[in-house]
Amino acid sequence: MSEAQKTIAEEANYAGIGLHTGNEVAVTFKPAPMDYGIRFIRVDLPGKPELPADVSLVRDVSRGTTIGEKDVKIHTVEHMLAAITGLGIDNIQIELNSNETPVMDGSAEPIVKVLKSAGCTVQDKAKRFFQVRQIVHCSLNDMHIVVMPANELRISFTIDYQHPALGAQYHSLVINEKSFENEIAPARTFCFLSEVEKLRSQGLIKGGTLDNAVVLGDDKILNENMRFPDEFVRHKILDLIGDLTLLGSPIKAHILSIKSGHACNVKLVEKLRKMESRNFGSGILVHDSDVHGHELDINDIQKILPHRYPFLLIDRILDMEGQTRALGIKNVTINDQFFQGHFPGHPVMPGVLIVEAMAQLAGVLMLRAEENIGKIAYFMGMEKVKWRKPVFPGDQLLMEVRLKKKRSKYCKFSGIATVDGAVVAEADLSFSIVSP
Repeated sequence: MSEAQKTIAEEANYAGIGLHTGNEVAVTFKPAPMDYGIRFIRVDLPGKPELPADVSLVRDVSRGTTIGEKDVKIHTVEHMLAAITGLGIDNIQIELNSNETPVMDGSAEPIVKVLKSAGCTVQDKAKRFFQVRQIVHCSLNDMHIVVMPANELRISFTIDYQHPALGAQYHSLVINEKSFENEIAPARTFCFLSEVEKLRSQGLIKGGTLDNAVVLGDDKILNENMRFPDEFVRHKILDLIGDLTLLGSPIKAHILSIKSGHACNVKLVEKLRKMESRNFGSGILVHDSDVHGHELDINDIQKILPHRYPFLLIDRILDMEGQTRALGIKNVTINDQFFQGHFPGHPVMPGVLIVEAMAQLAGVLMLRAEENIGKIAYFMGMEKVKWRKPVFPGDQLLMEVRLKKKRSKYCKFSGIATVDGAVVAEADLSFSIVSP
């Protein structure tokens, strides 16, 4: 049975201060008809111009997501959009009398309360979902997002800011109204004290205080109480949900994110929107037409690597940048031969084979170069090897390697492997390229 569209039952109001502009702003949520979508209306401007929540209108992603058209802009829309999407609202009119949404306490929780106070109306038309049918990848610098087919929305997110009071955080959950309201909406935005003066010199965070943001000093969190031990990564999930709303339809997928921010989130949404084939009805079948120039299937891999069963440990390469970076996957199944002895009754993928899989990924980068065709990459050494978590049958290893050093026939790569966004292994790998 298809899920119906929803809007709010009656008007609801709230007011506050914009995080970056410091402007006072009043917001009125109003019910909207079927297929209306999410639209902002600047009631303070002549003609009351409308801005739909659409990725084509994104104008800035530096410290939040800003949408605009010509001289009309609305800053920091991600928390409000996350609240609307998190509650499953499809159609809503948002009136504002200024150019930024109110920051409130830095989370989406106050917005959720306002929207819930307005009640809900189920409409006589089915939702239209954006449902991917293949793996899609998006990267920007050291930020990565992988979108995998699923029948619901699950987000798995990893951050690592190398901060003594923060460190690495990981969280994964299925997003629905209950989980969003209880687990994600209360998570507050955050910034580093070292950034504050720079941001203020740029005319930003004029409305920022310890009451609407979590602030990290050099070695500690300046706020007295945290809402969750991993509040930071939960807020990154909140931001991602808000940015995904700009797709125009709720998405069904398992989304794995490593350190992504607004710029990478919006880049992903733009990529999804450009996909060519779409079938409407119970869902949208999307096909990524531009990913294949950087993707290798198992047949392509076997043309480059000499490895064969049972020692070929890469199933697909999702993305490559010349000979400097590659992203690939290994589907771990109980049929993998090593599980017969490691260990009977408790199958765990050997850590050395996880490292070997990363090495093979690096091998593809080295051996696809024209000057190395037909040669072999010998493993010379491993440094800084760490195994973080066990890998079991049914897991999917997502591996990334980056070139650190290249000298004649010698190459050194850094590698990292994750499962559902959580780091399971990392290492620096050295190779020598020789003729067979």
